Amino acid sequence: MDAGLFDSMLAERAARRPFAVVTRLRDGAQALVCEDSVRGGLVLDDAQLDETRRRTLGDRSGALEGADEALFVRCHARPPRLVVVGAVHITQALAPIAAMAGFEVHVIDPRRAFAAAERLPGVSVSTEWPDEAIRRIGIDARTAVVTLSHDPKLDDPALIAALRSRAFYIGALGSTRTHAKRVARLTEAGLGDAIGRIHAPVGLDLGGRAPVEIAVAIVAQLIRARYSKPAQEPVSEAGSVRAA
Repeated sequence: MDAGLFDSMLAERAARRPFAVVTRLRDGAQALVCEDSVRGGLVLDDAQLDETRRRTLGDRSGALEGADEALFVRCHARPPRLVVVGAVHITQALAPIAAMAGFEVHVIDPRRAFAAAERLPGVSVSTEWPDEAIRRIGIDARTAVVTLSHDPKLDDPALIAALRSRAFYIGALGSTRTHAKRVARLTEAGLGDAIGRIHAPVGLDLGGRAPVEIAVAIVAQLIRARYSKPAQEPVSEAGSVRAA
C-alpha cells in the first residue's frame, strides 16, 4: 500500500468511519472505498463499489464475486452501535446481551433514578434528553435505535431523530394500540411514510414476556436487520414533538 493511501486509511480509522480496502490480487493495485469517496489506483465500477460498501456495512471481508479479475475486499468497520432510550428492566437485560453480540451500547434516560450507574454497570449512560444525546452520539448506517421508556416525551423525540438518520434499525416498545397512537403523533409531526421503518412491537415474536426474553427477541431482530437490510435513507426535517 502506498503511503498516501495508508495515511487516508489511518484518517478514516481515527474518525471512526467504516471503510474497505479492495486489492487486485494479480498486481496488488488497491482502492480505499469509503462511504462517500474512493481513492487509490484501482478503478472499480459502480456495481463493485455498491457491493464493497454493502460488505463494509456487514463487516464481511472476502473475495468480490462477479469481478472479471480476482479482487479481495478487506473491511474495516467499527462495531455496530445500539442506542437505547429508557433505562428500564428490559434495558438491564438488553445491554449485556447486545454487548455479547458485538454491539457498542449507549443508554439514554434523563430520569436519573433510572439511569443510575449501578443499574447498568459497564454501559455508557447519558441523562440528556434523547434527541440531544442522539445528536451528540451521531447515528449512521451502523446504528440501531430502540425506545423502551414507554413515555412519549422521551420516545417520540428519539424516534424522530432516528427517522431523520440512516439508522439500520428502529424499534419501539408497546402494544399495537400504543403504536397506533404513536403513529398518529409522528404523522402529525410530519414523518409520513418513514414511520413504517419502526419495528413495533419491538423484537421478534418469540412468545416470551419476561424482560430477558424480550431482550433476546430484540437482539435477534437486530442481528437479522443488520445482515438483511440496506441502509435506510433519512427523511427531511420535521417538527419536534417534545412535550414541555
